[in-house]
Amino acid sequence: MHLSILIACIFVLLLCCCAMYARFTRISVAGVPGPKPSSWLLGNMPELFGGQVGEAEFKWQEIYGRLVCAFSVALQEDRLLLSDPKALQYIYQTSGYRFHKQPERIELTRLISGRGILWADGNDHKRHRKVMLPGFSSSEVKALLPLFFSYAAQLGTKWKEMIGNTADQSVVLDVTGWASRATLDAIGEAAFDYSFGAMENADNPVGSAYSNVFMDTFASPSDGSLFALSLLQYLPRCVREFLVDHVPSARLAHIRHTAKVTTTVARELVASKSAALLQGKGNRDIMSLLVKANASEDEKTKLNEDELFSQMRTIIMAGHETTANSFSWAILELARQPNIQSRLRSEIRSMERILQASGSYEFTTSDIDAMPYLTAVVKEVLRFHPVSFNNFRQSATDDVLPLSRPLTLSSGEVVTELPVPKGMKVIISIAAYNRNKDVFGPDAHTFNPERWLDGSMRKPEAPVGAYANLLTFAGGLRTCIGWRFAVLELQAFLIELVGNFEFSLTPEAMRIRREACIVMAPTVVGQRDKGTQLPMRVSVASREDD
Repeated sequence: MHLSILIACIFVLLLCCCAMYARFTRISVAGVPGPKPSSWLLGNMPELFGGQVGEAEFKWQEIYGRLVCAFSVALQEDRLLLSDPKALQYIYQTSGYRFHKQPERIELTRLISGRGILWADGNDHKRHRKVMLPGFSSSEVKALLPLFFSYAAQLGTKWKEMIGNTADQSVVLDVTGWASRATLDAIGEAAFDYSFGAMENADNPVGSAYSNVFMDTFASPSDGSLFALSLLQYLPRCVREFLVDHVPSARLAHIRHTAKVTTTVARELVASKSAALLQGKGNRDIMSLLVKANASEDEKTKLNEDELFSQMRTIIMAGHETTANSFSWAILELARQPNIQSRLRSEIRSMERILQASGSYEFTTSDIDAMPYLTAVVKEVLRFHPVSFNNFRQSATDDVLPLSRPLTLSSGEVVTELPVPKGMKVIISIAAYNRNKDVFGPDAHTFNPERWLDGSMRKPEAPVGAYANLLTFAGGLRTCIGWRFAVLELQAFLIELVGNFEFSLTPEAMRIRREACIVMAPTVVGQRDKGTQLPMRVSVASREDD
C-alpha cells in the first residue's frame, strides 16, 4: 500500500515538472486554422478523443478546411490534424522514417502488443519487417483461403443450430462476439498451427483475455488519463516504461493480464517451432515461417526473444480483433440497406452455381476476384468504417509538407506547402482521409459500394494506401504487413455467411456507436457496460429463387 502511494506521488511530481517544461518549450504552427481550445489544461483533447470515431475530425475539417487543421492538447501545445493526400504520401513514403512514432504512443503500442513490428521504428522496423515478410507473402496468404472458409462455415453451423431451436426460425446474436471467436480460432491455426478453441469454449484463456480489453482500457478516457498521456512525452523512455508497467491502474489491469497470458502461450509456441525447425519438421504457419526467417547467424538481422513473443501478440490483436470488427461493420451496413445485402447475396449464389456447374464446390482467389460487387462492398466497408482510424507521428527534423489543395492561413496568406518544425506532432486521420470528397466523391459520407463500380471514383494525384487508395492499412513503409490476410479473410466470411444468412436490424442495432478504443468497435448507446457488441437478428436466407 505504501509503495503504491509513493509511486503515485512520484508520478504526480513528474507530471508537474513536465507541465512546467511543456509550457516553456511549446512548438507552434501559428496561422494554421483550427478550433479554439476548450480549456487551457486539455486543449481540444476531450472533443477529439471523447466522441465517436471521426466526429471531431469531420466537423473541424468542414469548418476549417477538409485536409489540414491545427488543434491543441494539454497546456495548449499545438498539433496538426492531417488528411491531405500529398502530405500523407510525403509522410508515409517520401520522407522514409523522418516522421517517427510519438513517444507516448510508443508506450501504448508496447502495452498492447509488446516490442513487435507495430512498436518498432526506423532500422528496428526494417529488421522486424524483413523477418516477418515471408509469412505474409501473397502466395502464403492465398493458401489460407480454405481455412478461412472452414471457420466461417463452422460459425454458420453454430448459428443454424441456434436458429433451428427457435419458433420463428430467427435469433438475435451478438455478431461481433461470435466473429471474434471465429477469427481468433482462424488466426490461431493460420498463424501458429495452434487451437485456441474459442468457438467451442467462450471462456478459453486467450479469448477471455482479449474480450473487451480495448474497451476496458481505452474507451471514454477521463480528463486525467488524457492529461497524463499527453505529458508522458517529456519523460525518459525508462521512466515512461516503468510508469506504464507499474503505476496502479484499474484501466491497465486487463491489458497487463492479456500481455501475460499471450506471452506465456508465445513462449511455448516459439520453443516448439524452434525444436521442429531443428528437426527439419517446420510447418507453413506464419509463426514457423517467422522462426525460420529469424534463424540468421547475423545478430543484427534477427529478432530477440522478447521481440518474437511480441510478434505473436501483434498478430493475434491485428489478425482477429480488427477482422472481427470489420466484419461487424459490414453486417451492420448490409442490414441498414437490405438492397445491398440482397445484391451481394445474389452475386455470391451466382458464383456458387458457376462453381457447381464446373464440378467444384470451393471458392478460389480467382473466383473471388471475379465478384465485382463483393469487392466493392469490402472496399466500401474498409473506407467507411476503418477499424484503425488514426495514426500518430512526429517530425524528426524541420520539414515541409506538400499540400494537394491551397491552405489559407489566418494571416490571409495562401500556401501550397506547410513548413513544420522539428518535434511537430501530427495526427493522421485515417477516418477523415477515407471520407475525403476530393478522392471519394461528393457523397463520401454515404455508404455506397456503387462508387467502386460506376466510374465516379477519382484517382488521387498522390495515392497513399496499399489497397484501393484507402488509408485503412496505412501506407508506404508502414503499410500493414497483413493487409492481404485481412482482406481475404473478410471476403471469405462475407461469402459464407451472407450467402447463407439474412441479417436485419434490432432496436439496439439502430443505436450503434462507433466507439474509439484504439480500434473502432461497435457498442450500443446506453449499454457501454456490456462492452463491444452488435446485436443483430439472424435467419437462414431463403433459396427459393435459386
